[in-house]
Amino acid sequence: MSVLYTIGHSTRTIEELIAALRAHQVETLVDIRAFPMSKRLPQFNRESLQQSLSAAGIRYISMTALGGYRKKILEESPHIALRNQSFRNYADYMLTPEFESAMSELLALAENSRTAYMCAERVYFRCHRMLVSDWLVAHGHEVLHIDAERPVKPHKLMAEARIIDGRLVYRGDRLL
Repeated sequence: MSVLYTIGHSTRTIEELIAALRAHQVETLVDIRAFPMSKRLPQFNRESLQQSLSAAGIRYISMTALGGYRKKILEESPHIALRNQSFRNYADYMLTPEFESAMSELLALAENSRTAYMCAERVYFRCHRMLVSDWLVAHGHEVLHIDAERPVKPHKLMAEARIIDGRLVYRGDRLL
């Protein structure tokens, strides 16, 4: 099983981001933002980020197939424990072959390189990085959250998460 890291760029400088990645020996950064750009923080636009990370010896890969901001795709979502519609939409997307394929790509990268996946939110539980992390942990992988150069925080599966028929579903104690 793989070990993956996760980080959010937030309002850091590019130097702070690189220092945090280096502190944890990250070799590959996978950008899982749906829109890999930032008007307020141009250092995190795809092209700028790719150049800066390359100069620092860190490989950059944009993987928009794992990006957030998903539209509603199921009339009746099985994820009844998720009250936030955006999280529920993303959890529904996690049940698709497209998501499974993108996760296979991410895991293949992690087999050959110390890999972190990144989005914009610094705090992982405020964005879809939490759901991606849940999926990985539920499938036997280890996820470690990077905040800065401090020690990492191991990801714990959300209490409402259940594996039902081999799929991660947020049901909690509610009946099926």
